[in-house]
Amino acid sequence: MSVPELNLRADPAELTAALVDIPSVSRDESLIADAVHAALRAQTRGFEIVRLGNNVLARTDAGKDSRVILAGHLDTVPIVDNVPSRRTDTAEEGAVLHGCGTVDMKSGLAVFAHLAATLDDPRHDLTLIFYDCEEIAAEFNGLGRIERELPDWLIGDVAILGEPTGGLIEAGCQGTLRVRLSATGTRAHSARAWMGENAIHKLGGALTTLAAYRPRRVDIDGCEYREGLSAVAVAGGVAGNVIPDGAHLDVNFRFAPDRTPEQALAHVREVFAADLADGTLTAEVTDSAPGALPGLAHPAAAALVAAAGGRFRAKFGWTDVARFAALGVPAVNLGPGDPSLAHRADERVPLTQIREVTDLLRGYLRA
Repeated sequence: MSVPELNLRADPAELTAALVDIPSVSRDESLIADAVHAALRAQTRGFEIVRLGNNVLARTDAGKDSRVILAGHLDTVPIVDNVPSRRTDTAEEGAVLHGCGTVDMKSGLAVFAHLAATLDDPRHDLTLIFYDCEEIAAEFNGLGRIERELPDWLIGDVAILGEPTGGLIEAGCQGTLRVRLSATGTRAHSARAWMGENAIHKLGGALTTLAAYRPRRVDIDGCEYREGLSAVAVAGGVAGNVIPDGAHLDVNFRFAPDRTPEQALAHVREVFAADLADGTLTAEVTDSAPGALPGLAHPAAAALVAAAGGRFRAKFGWTDVARFAALGVPAVNLGPGDPSLAHRADERVPLTQIREVTDLLRGYLRA
């Protein structure tokens, strides 16, 4: 298939549509990476451009006092009959672009690529990172490969992730921890249940604890983070006439970024202390990722907040801002699109919002 031509100098809403029309489900980003790479090479000036697998990187080195990283992922979730893109224009929503990736996050990519091609002499040196495999397991995430093989490309004063935020700054992100609570019992015929020990019944105390749990709210740099501790899966059972000898409950803790993963685990163990202490349950960590503090006090981040009219809020959920925060780079989420529409079959973004985010970042990078 021939490489699609992208016009980076076009209206960023038009560029978004062109990007959406290039299918790029995770692990199949080569075509969109080819198109973005070719367009950056042909339509930008003063950028060093590097291709690393299906990751495309570009940066200036003009000796400016600060460096801003603009980063976004090329991949989308699987397509559900929503590519190519289409447009509607109604009194209720105005002009809207529909299609897989319009929100998460090809509109953000379009904003970054358009600015790279059209900004003349920005105040900051710029690094653009378009990476693959964000929507699948973290082991495949392109930022991880870049960190291993080209770590100097992740150095900057502030990083802006083009995740959908409705055009507002969403600072930091929550950490996530998944713990499997397991119970064992003794198998028996259900007609003689007293001869067995039901493992599923042993999960009852943990479920009661979860139902009564009251999550913490914490304010960090003016951002309120709301924690959550939830059962997300339960499994057990052998047959319709057998007392089960094994069962487990998967619990997900979304914690505020003032906790480390170790502190989060300690909290979960404290919540279920009674069941763990008497041996009713055992606990095993199955997944863990740290959160990211807002970092809004850093001068480069504070200038971005000022450019956005002082509007910001906490980011609920985990994003790759955490990877930058772990490297000591303050990072925020900022992009067009309602995050609640991400991954949906009716994913869509207002064209005005794409242009508004473009104007906001243009002002910040020039200021």
